[in-house]
Amino acid sequence: MKKFFILFLLAAFIIALIWKSFFSSTTETALPVAFEFEENLAVTFGSPVNFSFQTGEGVQQVDFICNDTVIKSWKNPTENLNYTFNLANRGVGTYPIRLVATLENGQTYADQRLMRVLSDIEPEIWIAKVIKTYPHQVASFTQGLEFNNGELYEGTGQKGASKIAKVDLKTGKHLQEMNIDATYFGEGITVLNGLIYQLTWTSGKCFVYDQQNLQLKSELLYSGEGWGLCNDGTQIIMSNGTERLVFRDPKTFQITKSIEVYTNQGPIPNLNELEFIDGKIYANVWMTNRIMVIDPQTGKVEAVIDGNEPYKIGQGGGDVLNGIAYNTLTKSLYLTGKYWPLLMEVQLKKPSDL
Repeated sequence: MKKFFILFLLAAFIIALIWKSFFSSTTETALPVAFEFEENLAVTFGSPVNFSFQTGEGVQQVDFICNDTVIKSWKNPTENLNYTFNLANRGVGTYPIRLVATLENGQTYADQRLMRVLSDIEPEIWIAKVIKTYPHQVASFTQGLEFNNGELYEGTGQKGASKIAKVDLKTGKHLQEMNIDATYFGEGITVLNGLIYQLTWTSGKCFVYDQQNLQLKSELLYSGEGWGLCNDGTQIIMSNGTERLVFRDPKTFQITKSIEVYTNQGPIPNLNELEFIDGKIYANVWMTNRIMVIDPQTGKVEAVIDGNEPYKIGQGGGDVLNGIAYNTLTKSLYLTGKYWPLLMEVQLKKPSDL
């Protein structure tokens, strides 16, 4: 028995040596090329980024890749490489970057990081001050709110209670409404070229209605979740609950471009209901009383609207702030929320003006 125990210990020792040798060879071997920083990188919009790379022996080529595009290549590189990456033509957001080394035998090795481009501006703070209130149906789980030619439209959510409606501003009554099938959870709406577009949360369908009679005309498909909608007069802009906004062709619903929304501190996730006002995108941030004012070209947040006063006055027993509508005919801005009893006209003030 003692002899067996000694043999067992010897076998365990040999296995441990083999395991240690294998583990060391798979984790401690240096890559033929590597970034000199260990963590992901945060840089400022518009600023050039200086990279230094170390290469090993037998490397025939090194490629620097950003977003799957080769930015720079070196043939028969020296041991120490330096490169300045110009970010002038790139918006804020997160970019995957890679170094790929190709050896003489054709083998390739890659070192990968994430580069996060932050905004170069600090957003202004605006305060939403309530100047007038109107009735709002407390049964409305507001997902979309928009004026078109002075007429107010609202889209609501929750399965079995999702609808679109034309709303009388002064009374809050629905002048027209159209329910959607109870299997769908309605989300944001927007009105463009005589059509009303309504997202669904997780069903991947956008319903398209005739603006005059609210009759369903067609359905458009998309991948992922649908949250908020607005339009810039040409394209439809959509949120999906992340920091990303996508621009879509109103006829095909195909994505034409996308932006990520960032401040100088980082990304702003949970973007929800949207409104396009004077060339800027206004976005509710879900579960907060904040509204982001966004440059649609770069994704930079130019201002943050403090909606605490509308929340305190208009919430009642309702849910979160969600619903932004701008009447271009009167230059008036309105806010409401999910299950709120009030819809409020607000003015935006800087703290210095209060």
